[in-house]
Amino acid sequence: MSKIFSTILLLLVFIACKKPDRGFQQQPVIPTVPSPDTTGSGDTVIERTFLALGDSYTIGQSVDVNQRFPVQTVAMLNNLGIPFKQPEIIAQTGWTTAGLLYRIDNSPPASTQYDIVTLLIGVNNQYQGRTQDEYRQQFTTLLERSIQYAGNRKRRVFVLSIPDYSVTPFAAGRNRELIAAQIDSFNVINKTISELYQVNYIDITGDSHQATVYPSLIANDGLHPSGEQYRLWAAKLAPAIRVLFQ
Repeated sequence: MSKIFSTILLLLVFIACKKPDRGFQQQPVIPTVPSPDTTGSGDTVIERTFLALGDSYTIGQSVDVNQRFPVQTVAMLNNLGIPFKQPEIIAQTGWTTAGLLYRIDNSPPASTQYDIVTLLIGVNNQYQGRTQDEYRQQFTTLLERSIQYAGNRKRRVFVLSIPDYSVTPFAAGRNRELIAAQIDSFNVINKTISELYQVNYIDITGDSHQATVYPSLIANDGLHPSGEQYRLWAAKLAPAIRVLFQ
């Protein structure tokens, strides 16, 4: 009997020893989400935005789309390693400051904030005989809107001076000296206001004067700048913008 009992006892001990130890079960493998690559090799490319406000000089009357100064500026920036989307251009031939204001009041830009905003307006105020007081008031409003579109970052706003069309074939038979003097007076206004608001000011009027020596700076219509002249403007604007993103 004792032998049988001993056998049963040994059998129970053996079974107990084979029972799995629940305390050391393998834990399930939880997949991990890789952290964003911040080393530069896998960074998401951020394409910045550009809003260009103006008239025929901004829309590029009589030149191909890729020759417009905002488009050439973006191309230069992209080549410099500062990625930009294609510019949004709100401009039309013949617009005065009033025309541009009416357009953005009734059909605002697609976005409420841009990385860069340019403003070039006023030649049609001069051409249509609009007063300087009106220009001063409406240009100020347009500049304030431009600053808002730039997210209230004044360094992101660039005002371009009005080119001088008195040197073009279109001005033949007109009072060239009077045209030049009037454009200069409008430029005094926009420069003074730009300095008051502490935005960037790019003088391109001097580039337009070079057309007296280099006729290729004038488009085939005998009035507007050619793509070559727009390239001169872009060559001033692009490096000034690049500094902001270095």
